[in-house]
Amino acid sequence: MNFKDQPGAEKGMREDIKLPGEQNEFDEVLKDFRLSVHAWSEAAYLWPRRSVAPVRRRIWRLATGWALGCILVVGGASTGFWQHHQQAVRSAAARVAEQERLAARQRDQQAREEEEDLMAKVDSDVSRTVPAAMEPLAQLMADDETP
Repeated sequence: MNFKDQPGAEKGMREDIKLPGEQNEFDEVLKDFRLSVHAWSEAAYLWPRRSVAPVRRRIWRLATGWALGCILVVGGASTGFWQHHQQAVRSAAARVAEQERLAARQRDQQAREEEEDLMAKVDSDVSRTVPAAMEPLAQLMADDETP
């Protein structure tokens, strides 16, 4: 339905036409309404707002920061303790290896001494003993063997 189809909408027969004085009053009311809406909008933007989400984010950030800081401190301290423990284990292993080397040298030296003692005993057992009466002849033979 358009404007022409309305009853009383014939040319020159409109009742909604306002007089010039009424138009100014209507414009005044609209202007006041418009200004009050703009004033209310600006005031709404300036009102202090409480926001829960940033506080939660700040709390979670703070908690996360503390947790990561604690992890870094504990990690650094445990790494230091672990390195100190590893160094102590290495030095203990080096001391044990040195003691084993000294013990092996002593065993080798003792084995050589026993071998020399055994060879000396075998030499004395195998060597020919000469009766006292034949001693001067044995000395003569010892002189002949030397070149």
